[in-house]
Amino acid sequence: MKKLGFGLMRLPLSDPKEQSRVDLEQVCAMADTFLDRGFTYFDTAYVYHKGESERVAKEAIVKRHDRNSFTLATKMPIFNFKSGDGPEKLDAYFAEQLEKCGVDYFDYYLLHSLDAGSYETVQRLDAFGWGMKEKAAGRIKRLGFSFHDKAEVLDRILTDHPEAEFVQLQINYLDWEDERVQSRKCYETARRHGKEVVIMEPVKGGKLANLPEEAAALLRQAHPDWSPASWAVRFAASLEGVLVVLSGMSNQEQMEDNSAYMQDFQPLNAQETGLLEQAAKILSALPAIPCTACRYCVDGCPVSIPIPEYFALYNEDQLNLREGRPVDRGAYQKLAANGALASACVGCKQCEHACPQHLNVTGWLERVAKTYEGQ
Repeated sequence: MKKLGFGLMRLPLSDPKEQSRVDLEQVCAMADTFLDRGFTYFDTAYVYHKGESERVAKEAIVKRHDRNSFTLATKMPIFNFKSGDGPEKLDAYFAEQLEKCGVDYFDYYLLHSLDAGSYETVQRLDAFGWGMKEKAAGRIKRLGFSFHDKAEVLDRILTDHPEAEFVQLQINYLDWEDERVQSRKCYETARRHGKEVVIMEPVKGGKLANLPEEAAALLRQAHPDWSPASWAVRFAASLEGVLVVLSGMSNQEQMEDNSAYMQDFQPLNAQETGLLEQAAKILSALPAIPCTACRYCVDGCPVSIPIPEYFALYNEDQLNLREGRPVDRGAYQKLAANGALASACVGCKQCEHACPQHLNVTGWLERVAKTYEGQ
């Protein structure tokens, strides 16, 4: 299997204000290009695009292509389970996902976004045991989980559950040595347990596609025709034991770029990896918010703050300030027209409970408000 996967979580929208309004025509064209170029792995989840991503997979892929021509992955939303929910809810979610995707089985099925807290829920429900029963029934071909926590937690899960066949990890060259994300340590833990790795966030929610000029020039000098995003995906795909690298592509241009250089993928050499280490040092010096724009924080916000959009603007303006340009308060006001100001945060912290990056979201919102509202 070629190492590029199509992540169906940042799809083009017919209405940029509404995440559930996916532009199906564009997605169909992107999926066709993806398959025509020999790639097969599509990744969706119950919660992506406010629950519409799985339906989009059905319309754009399942209905239009032979079932043997692609592999489909989706995920059990463990974080949606309440303390009183029993294992029968696993059956209910799974039946709904099969119907939404229009399939009889999933090639890859994951328990979604495990960490120390959600692992307690997994154990209470015997979710791995449930998954193995579905595997025996033929409705799951390969069982795994996605993960956001420290390497010691991952080691515990894999020790407890050697039946897990693969792990999906956040890996990119900026997070590789980050002590909060522990990309390298988690990768090495998975490999020590003999697990294949699916990589998510190789471009860190687009952050590694928009580099400060100092870092961009460093990479451009080595390969003028490589995009910054392609450097990031290449880094992830060069690791041993990687099954596939997911890219949440949002338009045909990104699809053309990614599928072109990944068709005949060649791993990075030592010199190229060294350049990325230098780029990471430049990026780490910036006071940026390590948000990946997964949008898990948004749906439950009681005052509808466009959190990822504010964080992306803040990060972009940190580059502007570094290069002598002022922050863009006009852009902030345009974003605020589609939701609440950052200062409207009521401190409920549901966003922090939902954030797989474990960010201090409310604290960063205070920083955004101070920057753009003068508070």
